[in-house]
Amino acid sequence: MSVPVIPDIDGALQDRLVAGMADVQRRLQEVIAHDDGFIAEAAGHLAQAGGKRFRPLLTLLCAEVGEGRNDRVVDAAVGVELTHLASLYHDDVMDEAELRRGVQSANLRYGNAVSILIGDLLFGTASSVIADLGPEAVKVQARTFVRLCSGQIRDERAPAADADPADYYLGVLADKTGSLIATAAWYGATFGGCDARTRDILTSYAEKLGVVFQLADDLLDVSSEAADSGKTPGTDLREGKATLPVLYARGSTDPGDSRLRELLAGPIGDADEVAEAVALLRVHPAMEQARQHTQQVADEARALLADLPDQPPVRALRALVDGVADRSA
Repeated sequence: MSVPVIPDIDGALQDRLVAGMADVQRRLQEVIAHDDGFIAEAAGHLAQAGGKRFRPLLTLLCAEVGEGRNDRVVDAAVGVELTHLASLYHDDVMDEAELRRGVQSANLRYGNAVSILIGDLLFGTASSVIADLGPEAVKVQARTFVRLCSGQIRDERAPAADADPADYYLGVLADKTGSLIATAAWYGATFGGCDARTRDILTSYAEKLGVVFQLADDLLDVSSEAADSGKTPGTDLREGKATLPVLYARGSTDPGDSRLRELLAGPIGDADEVAEAVALLRVHPAMEQARQHTQQVADEARALLADLPDQPPVRALRALVDGVADRSA
């Protein structure tokens, strides 16, 4: 399992993270294993494809702010990654995606019904792993699952007429993405021996980091190529999802944007029109406006770390914010 590059990270810390991620990978393979060969293959499909492993890395890194990695930290990291993997199986069914992590999506490979059931199986496996960490960890997992589902439901629905669309969307991201990343930090800090104040700071930081992560992903859905991102460009546009750049572009009053506003009014069923919308949005000021907001949230996340001692793990967490935000540059 590779470790995402964190700029200027302390060498000894990097070595510990590499060793920790190897432990996470071994444990992940152990709990995903199944007696039925087909179930084992389907459950391991996205795990074997790799991915950024961002959430377990954050669990390990937050543990380093305390006393460092132990078996409970590793299991917590595995539980977080299993929860994330399960959500991907469900997301791809809802999005009718064709690519995930550079490989054929599970829904395309195994069908929607099997993909949903494999997602459920992985959620159950995650709960089993977390249950061994104690009742408080189970409660945190349950609250996170509720927020994940709430965010996903709200993401599928338009905001109320009197709601600000951008504020509504940012709230969706806090639930849909930020909640699990915050939980990754809570687990790492808790089982890594941090005090309650440090744990709370890291959890708040991580939720904002999660919003930055998703905002950057939304920008990449427009700006990147499939070969670079491992996902089909314009997936959000095809589904009619109102991401931040889309919301900003919809709000344009420039007559020259009429065609783009027309395309962004709802789901785009035609592949040529998806490509047209991607091309128009890539050069629209809405992209820069969304990038600036992404940087603003990144600054807020970084500022939360100011009260923690200046040590290698904290410096790495600050650098991690930059690495996440800069993906959309």
